[in-house]
Amino acid sequence: MKQHIGVPLGVLWLMACTLALGTIHAEDKPWIELTSSPTARMAWQRLEDDWLVAREVSLDPANPRKLAAMPGEGILVNSPKQRARDLITRQRFADVEVHVEFMIARGSNSGVKLMGLYEIQILDSFGKENVTGNDCGGIYPRAEERPIYRQIDKGVPPRVNACLKPGEWQTLDITFSAPRFDRDGKKTANARFVRVVLNGQVIHENQEVEYPTGAAWSRRAETATGPLLLQGDHGPVAFRNVRIKPIDPPRSN
Repeated sequence: MKQHIGVPLGVLWLMACTLALGTIHAEDKPWIELTSSPTARMAWQRLEDDWLVAREVSLDPANPRKLAAMPGEGILVNSPKQRARDLITRQRFADVEVHVEFMIARGSNSGVKLMGLYEIQILDSFGKENVTGNDCGGIYPRAEERPIYRQIDKGVPPRVNACLKPGEWQTLDITFSAPRFDRDGKKTANARFVRVVLNGQVIHENQEVEYPTGAAWSRRAETATGPLLLQGDHGPVAFRNVRIKPIDPPRSN
């Protein structure tokens, strides 16, 4: 759909966020809503072609490996084949709190990547007794893509399997500390998942991440800031009430 306006919507969204953050104290930084309205959805780099906006989502009664959506507002569902380009924010962040509510179909796979590099896995792991870093809530393992895709470490499994049934809304709350660099660009501190809570259960605390996860560890350099990424190309997934809040780093004495 064509937009007949003089300034790109994404630019207007960034200007609004910058003005809002610049007029308040650091400790009062607001949550940035990313899915709740058309204005909030301007936060994403690309959206229109690959994602549906819905008011209600559930498992497809004819096929529990798919999601069924009713058009409306408030929920993003990947479409039309329920494999879409990833959602990537226009804005870059460092230390943040993130809240995500998601729904997956049976056997589906997604993920939440802080800075586009450090992934908390989303997977249909309901009922699994022994979970790994590849299961829901795990810090995803590093991987190599050639000659075939393979994982080269175990990642970090969640403390408990807190995954709910496919077709149920699940909540993920993340407090994340970005890697630190000195003036010469040398890394002085690793990225860290300060606290991760899945469906009300703490699954990670103060977990350092020495490298980016997945295949990114070998092909993308770590940086001081990066976008939030929601994975949309691995299977049916829906997101709602997604929001992010920048956190100022602690002051040195």
